[in-house]
Amino acid sequence: MELKTVKIQKPKEMNMILGQSHFIKTVEDLYEVTVSAVPNIKFGIAFCEASGACMVRFSGNDTELIQLAKSNAEAIGAGHSFIMFMKDAFPINILNAVKCVPEVCRIFCATANDVEVVVAETKQGRGILGVIDGEKPRGVEDEEEQKWRYDLLRKFGYKL
Repeated sequence: MELKTVKIQKPKEMNMILGQSHFIKTVEDLYEVTVSAVPNIKFGIAFCEASGACMVRFSGNDTELIQLAKSNAEAIGAGHSFIMFMKDAFPINILNAVKCVPEVCRIFCATANDVEVVVAETKQGRGILGVIDGEKPRGVEDEEEQKWRYDLLRKFGYKL
């Protein structure tokens, strides 16, 4: 077995979701729940099929984001993994809907941070072991940092 890391290639601040699923209809089901959850969202989805033709299946409503999803899914190359990129929404806006799709087994990350995917490769194929999402902590928040967090959540409208 060989361990590798695959750096997700994306614009800074671009939000994404990386997960694992188990069936070819994942792409269509993720499309449906995404547009239902946030009507004006722009997104691209790619899914690595793990049997049969073993194609990277894709969908979305934004050509640039679809291409981004396809190229990153191909680089990861792990069976039954999917990746979504989005504009005009945050992962928090669609994450519960995504998790409720019957084919979705797990979510590895939902983030705008830089991401490295830890991949194991054997003769059979590739699998995702986990992700490195962002950077390690630089310390513990103080009162000033707590106030910044509090204000940020209200600025985004997530808290009253």
